[in-house]
Amino acid sequence: MSAFAAGAGTVLFFEDQDVIAELQRKFPLYADNFPTFAEHSAGMAQFAVWTALAEAGIGASLQHYNPVIDEAVAKEWSLPASWHLRAQMPFGSNLKPFAGKTFIADELRFKTFR
Repeated sequence: MSAFAAGAGTVLFFEDQDVIAELQRKFPLYADNFPTFAEHSAGMAQFAVWTALAEAGIGASLQHYNPVIDEAVAKEWSLPASWHLRAQMPFGSNLKPFAGKTFIADELRFKTFR
């Protein structure tokens, strides 16, 4: 994680498990779906923040160091026990162009294995 120390900052994404449990209690018909809905919401929030940073010319990456850092993060910011860390997004300057992304050829990606 020391590689991210040169960044300008980090966005932390949490889910409040108490809120999810309360929604499950209030809407029992959909209770089993609320954890999935929360994941969808977290993903959309992460995408929106990353897009906003990129539009401003700020580099970012999405990381998942939990549960390794959960206890330290909760202690540092005195977070409620119900907050579950979902992802971290370190951000900062783009010091050099990003390397090209490699892709698997379509004929390999969609190959039927028999």
